[in-house]
Amino acid sequence: MSDLKQELARVERLVNEKMDALLPIEIEGRVGENRLARAMRYSALSGGKRIRPFILLQSANLFGVSESCSLMAAAAIEFVHCFSLIHDDLPALDDDDERRGQPSLHKKFDEATAILAGDALLAFAFEVLSHDTTHVDASIRLELVASFSKAIGANGMVGGQMIDILSEERDLNIEQITRLQRLKTGQLFQASCEAGAILGRATKNARNALRGYANNLGLVFQITDDLLDATIERNEDGTPRKNKSEEKGTYVAVLGVEKAKQQATILTAQAKEYLNVFGRCQSGDMLCDLADMVLNRTK
Repeated sequence: MSDLKQELARVERLVNEKMDALLPIEIEGRVGENRLARAMRYSALSGGKRIRPFILLQSANLFGVSESCSLMAAAAIEFVHCFSLIHDDLPALDDDDERRGQPSLHKKFDEATAILAGDALLAFAFEVLSHDTTHVDASIRLELVASFSKAIGANGMVGGQMIDILSEERDLNIEQITRLQRLKTGQLFQASCEAGAILGRATKNARNALRGYANNLGLVFQITDDLLDATIERNEDGTPRKNKSEEKGTYVAVLGVEKAKQQATILTAQAKEYLNVFGRCQSGDMLCDLADMVLNRTK
């Protein structure tokens, strides 16, 4: 697991450097654009473990993709993730005043700027994907764009967010909650794995294996998030942790803490089984270790 921690730290550093280099900078005299650039940078460079970029890079490594290409796609997936966090924090959705121990973007700036910065990061992600440094083959870049679009849109992350909002008004059964979490959280994990496979021109069998891994990992990530909400009262900085585990659209609300833990353990084992098709290799082992880390995380 120490190797995983070192690799996570390395990827986090590389992705932060790539994002910093790609993001717009302030230019004298451009007042509106400069405010937007500051807001985009505040959100995108304010921390985070870069789990989705890590998944993308390890998936790409399975097929021998150059790190310079996979880092471009990794930065794009993180820009998408940052967009989703900005919008999730808005008063109309989760209404969170803090993100990663700092004021949420709409608190640091204002709601209008937060909305526009989120929109800009989403658009910028596709600009990065379409650049020829992401891949020399335009058909590969187009496939990446299609994959990201599907993962983000009405049948992906945004659709899951809509179900989540409606779940506040009605009870969901376990099948409906699973669909909610597969869309809201799992689709971006799947896009991360799939991007590595697309860049590496992987076979259908390999893509299906990574898709299965990512779907289960996304569910485990969400279950453990809900479990942390249910069992930890305060964040690391001492501030009260917002408990969302009792909301209707969570595994904990339907199954209870112990059964939710059991479900997460089963899903983790299944996620790791999907990777057997790749045999023993460094990146496959890293992805397996990541699944265990997500299951056992304490923050």
